Amino acid sequence: MDSNENRPLTEAVVQEAAEVAAVTEVIATPIQSKEEVIARLQEINQQEAPADKAELDSLKQLFYRLRNAEVEAARKAFEENGGNLEAFVSPKDEFEAQFKESMGSIKEKLNALKAEEEQEKQDNLEKKLAIIERMKELAESPEDANKAYNEFKKLQAEWNEIKNIPAAKVNELWKSYQLHSEKFYDLIKLNNEFREYDFKKNQSIKIALCEAAEKLAEEEDVISAFHQLQKLHQEFRETGPVAKEQREEIWNRFKAASTIVNRRHQQHFEAIKEKEQRNLDEKIVICEIVEGMEYDKMITFQDWHDKTEEILALQAKWKTIGFAPQKMNTKIFERFRAACDDFFKRKAEHFKNLKGSMNENLEKKKQMCEKAEALKDSTDWKATADILTKLQKEWKEVGPVAKKYSEPIWKRFVTACDYFFEQKNKAEAVHRTAEQENLDKKKAIIEKLNTINQESAPSDKSGNIVRELMKEWNSIGHVPFKEKDKIYKQYRSVVDALFDKMNLSASKKKLSNFKSNISKETNLYREREKLVRAYDNMKNEIKTYENNIGFLTSSSKKGNSLVTEMNRKIEKLKADLELITQKIAVIDESIKE
Repeated sequence: MDSNENRPLTEAVVQEAAEVAAVTEVIATPIQSKEEVIARLQEINQQEAPADKAELDSLKQLFYRLRNAEVEAARKAFEENGGNLEAFVSPKDEFEAQFKESMGSIKEKLNALKAEEEQEKQDNLEKKLAIIERMKELAESPEDANKAYNEFKKLQAEWNEIKNIPAAKVNELWKSYQLHSEKFYDLIKLNNEFREYDFKKNQSIKIALCEAAEKLAEEEDVISAFHQLQKLHQEFRETGPVAKEQREEIWNRFKAASTIVNRRHQQHFEAIKEKEQRNLDEKIVICEIVEGMEYDKMITFQDWHDKTEEILALQAKWKTIGFAPQKMNTKIFERFRAACDDFFKRKAEHFKNLKGSMNENLEKKKQMCEKAEALKDSTDWKATADILTKLQKEWKEVGPVAKKYSEPIWKRFVTACDYFFEQKNKAEAVHRTAEQENLDKKKAIIEKLNTINQESAPSDKSGNIVRELMKEWNSIGHVPFKEKDKIYKQYRSVVDALFDKMNLSASKKKLSNFKSNISKETNLYREREKLVRAYDNMKNEIKTYENNIGFLTSSSKKGNSLVTEMNRKIEKLKADLELITQKIAVIDESIKE
């Protein structure tokens, strides 16, 4: 018989099938609580059939996923109720002990069952080795082959009844069995009709197995098709040989059908592997995000709050991602959990260290509130506004306070500040109205002065009106600051022009009167001496004013109005000096005559 016929599955294919079954045959369960997980474990523990490893892994992951969700919900509620996270303690889980007890009992049974199965495989191996030895003896005794045929068939039936053996021995044992079976068939001297009948019967069975294997290519469930194929291979191996010239053809047909099923199974398996790898890649990225948190940049409450929200979102995202490859699934979860635990541990430590400084900050802010409240009714608008503005800047420099005090203390402070500035704005609005009214009054005075200035020769009456208008100007209060210089310049210009006109007219009148009053009886020399003394006094007065102007100009900006007034007086004194000079000239002319 050809060595390709009834070829067994390789150890690698068998192992691959086991791995795929472990990955893909996850029990779909409606379990939603830890109590249901424990109830299912107790049910599994009581049943006689061996527990399914994939289901156990699924139940274990579900239990701890539910447990972690409870802990996180408790942590969040604790924080929302104003609790300090460093004082948070995970609530005790009353179901965890039951879970571990049930899981431990199941694992003990699985270990015991595995040991029994291994022993059974070893016993089966010994039995098959004994059958091969007996078949070897029959194949080496050609003279008794025809008589031994029935015994040989009995050995074959006994072989087929023996099932599992250690996987490492499957190929080696099968080759030995095939070798000695073929030797026996080649050596026995049966009559042709009986031998032909046996070959045809085997051929019919193997053709049916080929057809069954070919139909599996249309099976939608590739996993089921793969497992059915393994049974067909077992039947193919257990079926005896066919005629030598047909062995290769039938085996090649069966192998071709098997290849199609195995390829579909392999592709399905690779797709699962690929999806699990993508899941692993996504979970690695999430781990790296959590592990890459820049803790040195997280200073304020808002920084930690934002990062906490980010961690919770990543945890929610994690739950939507499927399983990673089995050998990495637990490891990647432990990595993620460790990174999250590290974050919340650092957060608790951060706020623990901040607790003392937050109390100090609260005291500082209380003192600032007291200062603001003491100043809120002040009417010293500028000085108080400067103080409150400075307080507001200092407030920003003071660090955070506990969350439950943050909003109330801020409202207290800002209420006092807002009250003061509202009162200040109202007062300034009234003040601005008064200043505008003052501006209008001063504009009216300038208009009256301009009217007098347009007269050809101001009279004494005009001079009195100008002095009254000037007195009225000085009695009017402040005008808007931006209009102050402009309106004063207009006023000063028209006043100066009027005084120039009035001084010139007065000088001419005084000189005319002086000439009229000079007579021969007048002591001209005494009058001249009197005028010279007046002249010297005026010059000294002018010099004094000029010195004072220099002092006021260099010492203070507030002297500007005084400087203007002194300049006007100096101009008047100079006009008087000119008049005295003319009077002295008149006396000199009279003396000559």
